[in-house]
Amino acid sequence: MFRLVKKFNKKDVSIVLVCLALISFQVWLDLKLPDYMSTITSLLQQESTQIKDILEQGVYMLLCAGGSLVSAIIVGYLASLLSSTFSRKIRRQIFDKVQSFSMEEVKGFSTSSLITRTTNDVTNVEMLISMGLQLLIKAPITAVWAIFKILNKSWQWSAITGAAVLILLIMVVILMVTVIPKFKIVQKLIDNINGLTRENLTGLRVVRAFNAESYQEGKFEEGNSKLTNTQLFNQRIMGFMQPVMYLIMNFITLAIYFVGAYLIDSANLMDKITIFSDMVVFTSYAMQVIMSFLMLAMIFIMYPRASVSADRINEVLETNSKILDGDIDSDNYIRGEVEFRNVSFKYPDSEEYVLRDISFVAREGETVAFIGSTGSGKSTLINLVPRFYDATEGEVLVDGVNVKDYKLSVLHNKLGYVPQKAVMFNGSVKYNVSYGDNGKGNIPFEKVKEAVKVAQAKDFVEKMTNTYDANIAQGGSNVSGGQKQRLAIARAIAKDPEIYIFDDSFSALDYKTDYVLRNELKKYTKNATSLIVAQRIGTIINADKIVVLDHGKCVGMGTHKELLKKCAVYKEIAYSQLSKEELENE
Repeated sequence: MFRLVKKFNKKDVSIVLVCLALISFQVWLDLKLPDYMSTITSLLQQESTQIKDILEQGVYMLLCAGGSLVSAIIVGYLASLLSSTFSRKIRRQIFDKVQSFSMEEVKGFSTSSLITRTTNDVTNVEMLISMGLQLLIKAPITAVWAIFKILNKSWQWSAITGAAVLILLIMVVILMVTVIPKFKIVQKLIDNINGLTRENLTGLRVVRAFNAESYQEGKFEEGNSKLTNTQLFNQRIMGFMQPVMYLIMNFITLAIYFVGAYLIDSANLMDKITIFSDMVVFTSYAMQVIMSFLMLAMIFIMYPRASVSADRINEVLETNSKILDGDIDSDNYIRGEVEFRNVSFKYPDSEEYVLRDISFVAREGETVAFIGSTGSGKSTLINLVPRFYDATEGEVLVDGVNVKDYKLSVLHNKLGYVPQKAVMFNGSVKYNVSYGDNGKGNIPFEKVKEAVKVAQAKDFVEKMTNTYDANIAQGGSNVSGGQKQRLAIARAIAKDPEIYIFDDSFSALDYKTDYVLRNELKKYTKNATSLIVAQRIGTIINADKIVVLDHGKCVGMGTHKELLKKCAVYKEIAYSQLSKEELENE
C-alpha cells in the first residue's frame, strides 16, 4: 500500500497537508466542548453566577460545533477530490503499462485479472484513501489529545479506559491476522468470476448450440459460491467488531459512573460536585478515545482488502515488459524487406522449440507464403515480425535492421497486420477501417472506400443502414466472420504499409471471394511485401515463395511447382485439397 501512496505528486501532498491542518483544528474544537461543559458545571456551583454567563459558554460550544462541521465538510470534499484524481491516475498508469506488455506478460496475468486490477482493485484503494484520509488522521490525533486531557483526572478512570483500549487493540490484531489472507483469496475469486463471465459471453453461441447452459450455470455457480462463502466469512468476522465496540463503549461509561459514584460517596461535601464535574468531563473524553479506536477499526476493516488490491496493482506497474523499444526512429533506405536469419523460438514457459533455424528473405513487392499442418509454427513465425514475441535465437530483420533495434511505433508503422481472428471495435465501418492510422481515424474517406472495395467488402457495406457510418458492435458481433475478415483486410489496406502480414486471414471467405480478393490485392499491393499464412493451397498457389513448415522446421521453400516436385510435405497437403488435374492446370 505504501509503495502505491509514494505515487502522490506535489498537489496530492498539498491536499493531505491541508486536510491534516483542518482535521487538527476540528479535533481541537471537538475537545474544547468538554472544557466548556466543565466550566458550566463550575458556574452552577457559584451563587453569583448569572444566566448570561452560562449562555456565553453555550455560544462558545455552538461555535466549536459549527467550526468542526465546516472543517469536516471541507476535509470530506478534499478527500474525495484526492481519492478520485489519484484513482484516475492509477487506472491510466495500469492501462498504459498493459499497453506496453508483450503477449507473454498479458498471458501471465490473464485478461480477466487485468480487468479486475484496473477496476475493482483501484476502487478498493480509492475507498481507503477517501475514508482513510479523514479517519486515519483524525483518530490518532483525537486519541492522543484526549488521553493527555484525562491523565490527571483519576487513576481509576484512566485504568478503566486503558483496559478498554487494550481489549480493542487485541481484538483488532486478531481480526487482521484472520482476515487478510481471506481478502487475497477474494480478489483471486473475483478474477475467476470475471473470467467465467467473459468466457460465457464470448462463447454464447457455442454454449447454446451444444445445450451447455446448465453446465455453464453450474460452473459459474461453483465459482460464485466460493466467492460468496469467502465474503460471508469476512463479513461475519468484521461484523463481530462493531457490536463489541459498542459493548465496550457502554461498559466503559457504566464503569466510570460506577467508580465515580464510589468516589463521590466517600468524598466530603465540597469535593462531591468537583468529582461529579470531573466524571462528566472524563466520560466525554473517554468516549472520544473509544470513538477514535472505533474509527481506526473501520480503517482496519477496509485496509486488508485495499492492501491486497494495492499489491496486485503494484504487481502490474512493477512488471517490466520484455519487449523494449530500440533506438532507431527513422526509416532505412531499404523498403519492404523482411529477413529471418537462423531464427529459433520457444515460449518462455516451455522447454521445446516451436521454431528451429528458420531462414528466408522476402523482398519488396514479393509475396511469401507459409503453409504447414496445424501447430507447425506458422502464426508464431510471423508474430515475430511485429515483435509480439522476440526470437529466442537468430535475428528477424525489417529493411535490413533487427526488429529489436526499432522503436516499436516506427516498426509497427511499416506493417499492415491482419490477425488470425479478426478484431472489430465498437464504432462505424469508417472508424474500424481507418483505425490503421494509429487509431486516430484520420484516413481520408475516399481512401477508406477504396480499401473496402479492394477487400471485397463494398457490396455488404453499402447495403448496411447508414453504409460507411453503420455501427459495428464490439467484437463485430453484428457481422459475419467473412465480413469481419474483409473489414480487417480493408483496415490494413487503408494504412498503405510497406509490409502486409496476413495471418490465415482468408479462411472465412468462400473460394470465389478469396480468388477475386487476392487478385485485386495483388494489383493494389504490387509495391509492397506480403507475408501470408494460409491453410488453403489455392490462397498461396501464385506466391513468389512458399515456405513449408513441419513441426517448427522449414522442410521446403520455393514456388508452387517447385515444391510439388521436391517437397513431400507440400505435395501431401496439396493433394489433400486439390485433385491432380486441378494442380496440373494451375
